[in-house]
Amino acid sequence: MEIIKAETAGFCFGVSRAVKLTYDLLERGVKVATLGPLIHNPQCVADLAARGAVIADTPADVPDGYEVVIRSHGVPQSVYGDLAARGLAVHDATCPFVAKIHALARRAEKEGRTLLLAGDEAHPEVQGIVGHTRGSVAVFADVDGLRAILQEKNGENGILMAAQTTFEVKKWQECVKFLKKVYTNPVFFDTICNATWARQQEAEQLARRCDRMVVIGGRQSSNTRKLAAVAQRFTKTVTVESAAELDRAWLRGARTVGVTAGASTPSSIIEEVLSIMSEEIREEELSFEEMIDASMKPVFTGKIVKGTVTGISPSEIQVDIGTKQTGFVKLEELTSDPSAKTEELVKKGDELDLIVTKVNDQEGIIYLSKKRLDENKGREAVAAAVESGEILEGFVTEANSGGLVVLVNNVRVFVPRSQATLRHGEDYTKLVKTSVRLKMKQCEGRHVVGSIREVLAAENEAKREAFWANVEIGKRYTGTVKSLTNYGAFVDVGGVDGLVHISELSWNRIKHPSDVVSVGDTIEVYVKDIDTENHKVSLGYKKAEDNPWEKFKAEYPIGCTFKAPVVSITKFGAFVRILPGVDGLVHISEISNERVEKVSDALSVGQEVEVKLTDVDFEKKRISLSMKAMLSAGKEDDADAE
Repeated sequence: MEIIKAETAGFCFGVSRAVKLTYDLLERGVKVATLGPLIHNPQCVADLAARGAVIADTPADVPDGYEVVIRSHGVPQSVYGDLAARGLAVHDATCPFVAKIHALARRAEKEGRTLLLAGDEAHPEVQGIVGHTRGSVAVFADVDGLRAILQEKNGENGILMAAQTTFEVKKWQECVKFLKKVYTNPVFFDTICNATWARQQEAEQLARRCDRMVVIGGRQSSNTRKLAAVAQRFTKTVTVESAAELDRAWLRGARTVGVTAGASTPSSIIEEVLSIMSEEIREEELSFEEMIDASMKPVFTGKIVKGTVTGISPSEIQVDIGTKQTGFVKLEELTSDPSAKTEELVKKGDELDLIVTKVNDQEGIIYLSKKRLDENKGREAVAAAVESGEILEGFVTEANSGGLVVLVNNVRVFVPRSQATLRHGEDYTKLVKTSVRLKMKQCEGRHVVGSIREVLAAENEAKREAFWANVEIGKRYTGTVKSLTNYGAFVDVGGVDGLVHISELSWNRIKHPSDVVSVGDTIEVYVKDIDTENHKVSLGYKKAEDNPWEKFKAEYPIGCTFKAPVVSITKFGAFVRILPGVDGLVHISEISNERVEKVSDALSVGQEVEVKLTDVDFEKKRISLSMKAMLSAGKEDDADAE
């Protein structure tokens, strides 16, 4: 007998969170009261009771001095008011998926729509959802119930339809199909938990291939009952709450037995059941012929197996999964990285968890996938992050015209280009082959969407708060040039874009900021001025030690003479370049001893002239030069020589 355990068996995200929270409180010595049994598992509830937890049916039943845990099913809105009225400390463990339906219930009331809820009217989750709307609401269990409700309502209101998180997927699909046929423009939300959908799908796959199915879970668990209902359509099925309930004789004669468990089933109980089943296998007396049959394990599409790598080629790897068929995993089914090479990913002898994608009995070949199995395992964590807001890390594998593809927990996540960068217009393709942090926005089937921009925006907001809390004039920062304009450069100095005016970029005259810096440059700047009211900051870039006027002051005393080029000509004189950034004026009256009518008749741009420094106004940055003084000095020298 072969035992196949469902990968999705056991606690879901919401139940796991509620159980962990309660145990943590008890370990810290907190007196805990849960509103109703924490989960639909009597063994777990009994263990909590043994540790001191009590069950209260209503807020009025909570003993004084106890803190309240709201279970993952959630509660009606009125219960929160009752808890607050008593002044009780509350730990809300409502599943994020359930809280989403609460919001939809409130939305239906606000929009004047009738809330149609697919689910079990007696289930606490459904009762909690109904308690979040004061508008028209109706609960149905199947398509017949929905038909009856719609006949009664007769289209009098708008419709908003949702489902209990553990509602059977196929029934929901039937209801949606029916609603679309009979109602104009209905609004419906597929609120069945992704984990529920995955469990039911895997239970069906197992039941189709196995001789027996064992479903483990509490009999009060809606999730467990639906798993059993799915499995019973295809094979003999039994539901047990614990290992003690399993009839070992019922297993005998089965070649394959599938095992799954509801979302409220602790892993310890699952392991106990598997242990009992393993003992049954060990006690069976197999004939030689039966042992041969057992070695030829049935393999089917969707089965999860372990394979040992026996061969490696550039396009695929060969694996041994313990059957007569040869297993192959193509490179594209081994990894999502198109640039990866098989020899870099695995080596002979490696053991891999794989899922069967195709069986070719005629050729004795089985095709398998590691990538698809990894995606299935990561999908629940990604779906949970949509509701919890948890920030996940991923690796950008490709870019296209619409945005980026990011691999997160082995799941392909699409990031629209508008959500790929913090600023519109930034080159998002530069993120390819880099690790990023992103917030999950949607996970419905294969439609998985995330946002890098929201994470960057939150981080930037934190940086901005820190910047404005510590900024002061004169403080230096290392910043990144983010954009250029005709009047300056904007530099990111920690979540805040400060302006370096064009006059502050260089001591020389420049036509455009791009003459000095480029977008993406990392530069050292300092704060020149702060406008805290409007959150604006002015930055300086040019350094005092590079000031050409300081060099001029040190090297060019009044009275000194030197040669320099003419750089421009005006009506009143010519400007001569003394140093880069420092020009002096030779007034028209100082060009020659003879009268000069037009400057351009005596001088031209680029001409080297001998001048004498006659005066400097450092405050106004004006320098007076004279060519005539040099001519007079030359005549005096000639006279001395005679």
